Amino acid sequence: MDSQKALGALHKYRNEQKAKVLKSFFKTAPGNYASTDIFIGVTVPQIRKVASQHYKLPLSQLRKIIKSPVHEERLLALLILALKFEKSGIKAKAEIFQFYLKFINQVNNWDLVDLSAPCIIGAYLSDKKRSLLYKLAKSKNFWQRRIAILSTFYFIKNRDFKDTLKITSILLKDKEDLIHKACGWMLREVGKRNLALEEKFLKKYYRIMPRTMFRYAIERFPEGKRQLYLSAS
Repeated sequence: MDSQKALGALHKYRNEQKAKVLKSFFKTAPGNYASTDIFIGVTVPQIRKVASQHYKLPLSQLRKIIKSPVHEERLLALLILALKFEKSGIKAKAEIFQFYLKFINQVNNWDLVDLSAPCIIGAYLSDKKRSLLYKLAKSKNFWQRRIAILSTFYFIKNRDFKDTLKITSILLKDKEDLIHKACGWMLREVGKRNLALEEKFLKKYYRIMPRTMFRYAIERFPEGKRQLYLSAS
């Protein structure tokens, strides 16, 4: 298997009309976060299908794809990485983790982060020291800060909440809306599993929490409780 076959399979799905929609959805205007991204109009389910057919691509071939300026090509590389990680042994998992970190600057949009960080970074660190996440949470690169908080989604699914709460507290004063949304989303996921713990965190921080983060965090609360929090904020 080689990268050209995988890319050929991906490009069979390209759609110019969908590409125009994606360009507006991902904010590609000059100065916006995706201003350098190129879109070819391939959907996530289609990319997943190609990834499942080409997950045996070696890392040496994925290196070529992940450096692409085409958004869907980078996502293909990351979804293949996630599949390889899931199916690999301990040694190969470590290699995939290191590969991800080597090319972390290519993980530079919210969908790329959200579909890869939990199942690679989070999964790898689940039984290890997690100091890397705190380093990423303090990065000047806001995609790396999003990687830090989204990686904890893997822990949340295993009812391990401490790093989500600690990293969210670090990011409370972050200026990026995409970080506010990510933290609020992760708090909401904590609350699905342990509502009392989420509320304890909110009662401590809701007065200083960015409003977007707060609204995301309480989105699934019963309406009466949600309104009570909103009126008190």
